[in-house]
Amino acid sequence: MIDYIKGEITELNPTEMTLECNGIGYKILISLQTYDKLKQSREAKIYIHHYLREDDEQYFGFAGKDERELFRLLIGVSGIGAATARMMLSSLSSDELRNAILSEDINKIKSIKGIGLKSAQRLILELKDKISKGEGSSQNTIFQTSGANPNLEEATTALVMLGFTKPNVTKALAAVLKETPDANLEQLIKLGLKRL
Repeated sequence: MIDYIKGEITELNPTEMTLECNGIGYKILISLQTYDKLKQSREAKIYIHHYLREDDEQYFGFAGKDERELFRLLIGVSGIGAATARMMLSSLSSDELRNAILSEDINKIKSIKGIGLKSAQRLILELKDKISKGEGSSQNTIFQTSGANPNLEEATTALVMLGFTKPNVTKALAAVLKETPDANLEQLIKLGLKRL
């Protein structure tokens, strides 16, 4: 499975790009959100979602893990395909989309081309709880604002690999960081385990 591709941008337009890596040009479908972040760049690291069906194989690319996680949540909703999810991420930013789902703003979601009333209601019904628990984002917002401890991501990954759910790990490590903001990796994991 491909996590990301890092290379030189050889073509870029608002819906797709070609990224050259080791002499291979990868055609990658992107959202307007990703295009805005890349339009001044010559090189990029693009996070990939490999979309594979019997008769179709495509790479969807994102400038950040956060947008990719939300894309994966969206395509998990019945009736929302990859093209519709990309349209949604082109119409609204990841934060706007999350906030619209959390606040049950049906009109804002319906304003996206291809999304009707039933699809908007289904999105809210299926994703509101997941988003409120921290799914669909690469890091919890608590960590984005504090951002002080460089060991946080590694500690989160280690605890998730031990079998704990990401939302629980996020809460536990947030509590640890409140008490011990400059904890090293070992301390973060040990103190996190005590809280879990």
